[in-house]
Amino acid sequence: MAVIVALGAFLMTLAGGWTAQRVTDRRHLVLGLAGGLMLGVVGLDLLPEAMHAAGDEVFGVPLALLLFVGGFLVAHCAERLLAVRQASHGARNGDGHGHGDAHGHGDAHGDKDGLHVHGGQDGAADAEHGGRVPQVGLAAAAAMVGHSLADGVALGAAFQVGGGMGVAVALAVITHDFADGFNTYTLTRLYGNARRKALLMLFADAVAPVVGAASTVLFTLPEEPLGAYLGFFGGVLLYLAAAEILPEAHHKHPALSTLMCTVGGVAGIWLVVGLAD
Repeated sequence: MAVIVALGAFLMTLAGGWTAQRVTDRRHLVLGLAGGLMLGVVGLDLLPEAMHAAGDEVFGVPLALLLFVGGFLVAHCAERLLAVRQASHGARNGDGHGHGDAHGHGDAHGDKDGLHVHGGQDGAADAEHGGRVPQVGLAAAAAMVGHSLADGVALGAAFQVGGGMGVAVALAVITHDFADGFNTYTLTRLYGNARRKALLMLFADAVAPVVGAASTVLFTLPEEPLGAYLGFFGGVLLYLAAAEILPEAHHKHPALSTLMCTVGGVAGIWLVVGLAD
């Protein structure tokens, strides 16, 4: 039963990614909504689950909160180190990464999903020199895949418990996997990765809950390690939302509509969490 329900999560994830790439002329709204969804998932879903599952204290601070802060710092340090390494690489190779007019920096080279990425290797280089390191986007998307895998494991475990637990968790997983697919695609593209890579990460994120649910036939993941992972992952997501996605959303379009999309994303996750309970 859990695997069948996970197939619904698979379809919802793909639907979220499809929505993200179809919104071509409202990129700031897409990013504003993605930031709101991520804030809602972190504050209203991941962190409470992590606190419940890994609530032991270390020097007076809950383990989940320590890992939450650790995830934020790791994401920040990783991005800075990658940016420094890329800047050093660019300095050694001069300015030959396609900043001339021959490569064209106009919108004509943007992909049809509207998240501006130039063609081929020059596109990745341009993104990196603009402060966006593609590896960071891929790492963030991989973390989303890990989160979806944990969702599948939680779904399978809930059906093992029986009663209404399975239905409640199924509702939460299926509904917020739309946000997961939306964010996975948006994060990958925001950091300058090619559309093909974004679609691959989206498909991996869609398959992950099915794999996680199927794995519970063989074993059940202990609650405390799962909670520790969710705390750490929540910190990573908060960094990406607060330091990257939301500033980018308001950079060229500081409009009320963008802010409302962010608030709507948080409210949507709150509604999902409330219905699941």
